[in-house]
Amino acid sequence: MATLSSNTLHEDANDAEWIGRRTFALLTVILVSLSIATVVSVLLRRRENPSTEAAMLKRFNQKLRVWWMMTAILVFGFLLHWVGTVLLFGLVSFWALREFVTMTPTRRGDHRTLFWVFFVFLPLQYLLVLFGSSPPQWLVRSRDVDFYGLYSIFIPVYASLFIPTRIALSGDSKRFLERSAIIQAGLLICVYSLSYAPALLDLDLVRTSGEKWHGSNLSLLVFLLLVAQMASVLERVWSRLAGKNVIAEKINGSRTWEGLFGSMVTTGLISAALYWATPFYPWEAGVMGVLVSVMAVAGTLTMSAIKRDRGVTDTGTLVQGHAGVLDQIDNVCFAAPVFYHLTRFFYT
Repeated sequence: MATLSSNTLHEDANDAEWIGRRTFALLTVILVSLSIATVVSVLLRRRENPSTEAAMLKRFNQKLRVWWMMTAILVFGFLLHWVGTVLLFGLVSFWALREFVTMTPTRRGDHRTLFWVFFVFLPLQYLLVLFGSSPPQWLVRSRDVDFYGLYSIFIPVYASLFIPTRIALSGDSKRFLERSAIIQAGLLICVYSLSYAPALLDLDLVRTSGEKWHGSNLSLLVFLLLVAQMASVLERVWSRLAGKNVIAEKINGSRTWEGLFGSMVTTGLISAALYWATPFYPWEAGVMGVLVSVMAVAGTLTMSAIKRDRGVTDTGTLVQGHAGVLDQIDNVCFAAPVFYHLTRFFYT
């Protein structure tokens, strides 16, 4: 696989080169959309006779605040270039994993294992992603070393073997399998899966025709985040408009097959329209959008099952009155590894 030079990824470049015109255009689309939605929300709140949808409007306003904050944080991370972006996702993983562990039962014998998870495996995973295809010369002898092979198995293999062993060494066997599985699942979802989002920045992208793509990888990352969020919103909208057959009523009564299908179609069409921000041709961007929408719903349903099992409504409090970080990124966590591997296989 062709790789980006260290000059591109690991040395300071000016903001225009790093972010790229396509990324600026995509961020402009996001900001304009959020501005329009905010204006509409303000106008609806000022109506003299509020409708019976006041609760839904309140939730929409809360969601808007979250989106504005997420956009601001992402832009700040992007301005800090490659290192800043990877660090940003590492911090998000840390917070999401904290929320995951907080809502699940742990015992005293798990504390040292959790120390290793939070302060060894999590930072090492993102450090390997940061080094990517251009590790520093003091660390490796050959310039051809690619850390993809290591960070792709680091958590599923080494961390997954270490966690039960460390818990066993604590001498506490009560609910041993449950405790081991909980920590492994949290690390896999919140850290391993999400780390594939910034890993997109390390790919040397080409089109399926074979020609090199000259856009910024950052626009592809923004494309993934935008499509994943859109897929979740559109699934909820279609479920409200045409939903009849619930996917898993005992898990989440608001997610329907009609909503999923509607999200797949509309997300695919919107993704195809945004192909210019990616190395994909329109139909390829549409297919990617469909796949991301399926994985986004899978992430939402999985997190709903976990919360239902633990008897909680939200994983945390990111914004007062709204859900936590993990609730906001569960769709990205499930979509990122699938999106990354498909992109790496077909477009590098």
